[in-house]
Amino acid sequence: MKILAISDPHGDYSKIKKIMERAGDFDLAVVVGDLTHFGPDEKVEELMEMFDKPVLAIPGNCDQKSILKALDASKATNLHGKAEQIGKIRFIGLGGSNPTPFNTPFEIPEEEIEGALEGMVCSAENEGECGTIVLLTHAPPHGARDELPFGHVGSTAIQKFLDRVDLIVCGHIHEARGMEKVGKTTVVNPGEACKGSCALITIEESEDGKPIEVELVEV
Repeated sequence: MKILAISDPHGDYSKIKKIMERAGDFDLAVVVGDLTHFGPDEKVEELMEMFDKPVLAIPGNCDQKSILKALDASKATNLHGKAEQIGKIRFIGLGGSNPTPFNTPFEIPEEEIEGALEGMVCSAENEGECGTIVLLTHAPPHGARDELPFGHVGSTAIQKFLDRVDLIVCGHIHEARGMEKVGKTTVVNPGEACKGSCALITIEESEDGKPIEVELVEV
């Protein structure tokens, strides 16, 4: 499966067409938060209408919580707090972010993040037909793709799922674009879509392994 991963368009969709042209033929798009810049929610429809492939989306901390209704009404699949099985790949989503100093609209206490993810990840781990587990979060896990000049600011709750899932696609920290491997988990921050950044992720659905290839792209 070839996945186009996008994060942090912040309501500026001027680069989306070029991003999709550069991506070429992909099977699925994932949009991991900050679809708008504090609203309006109606921007969601504009963004989703640009895609002619299936889209899984979650909100970010700069989206209003009311954006969930707009996502439900759009052509995308709202994956916030939900799981979706596509072939042998289980996608799990949780939007918003851990608390920040800025009191942004969609922040969630760490214990709630952990509680929401534990059940879905545990279910995926116990599902015999599930080959690869992909976690879509807006916030990064603490210690991976989350560093600012003054330290790590990622979610300590999401950190607990490192080495339990195969891939985490996150955003939120614009300065932390890139990828790294923590245990068996590949962590990818595609960068700011509003500036033309994205990631192309290929997951091979094989029985003897789960190779994940990542290409970071700028247009």
